[in-house]
Amino acid sequence: QVQLVESGGGRDLVQPGGSLRLSCAASGRFFRIPVMGWYRQTPDQQRELVADITTIDQKNYADSVKGRFTISRDNAKNTVYLQMNSLKEEDKAVYYCYAKVRNDLRDPGDDYWGQGTLVTVSS
Repeated sequence: QVQLVESGGGRDLVQPGGSLRLSCAASGRFFRIPVMGWYRQTPDQQRELVADITTIDQKNYADSVKGRFTISRDNAKNTVYLQMNSLKEEDKAVYYCYAKVRNDLRDPGDDYWGQGTLVTVSS
């Protein structure tokens, strides 16, 4: 079983234009995690991709966050980070860590999710 533990959001209020860094560490038994990333969801919208990253540093961003957010990962620590700069009120959401986890070479992989962390942006 794989666990994803998120940190960096929570009860802290960030003002528009501010910055916040989210972290997510994967633990458990697995062969490889080819993709890690972040999704977000608000009460009015479906969960959407924010950014994801592969083990060879290929990155994918939602248009709404390009130029403001940066995703990175530490493969040795099985940890993914999301640096969020120039935050806007519309970035307010619950952010979920995501990982595609493979248990062996022939395993196509299963999706795992973190518990979610709230990011509040407000003046």
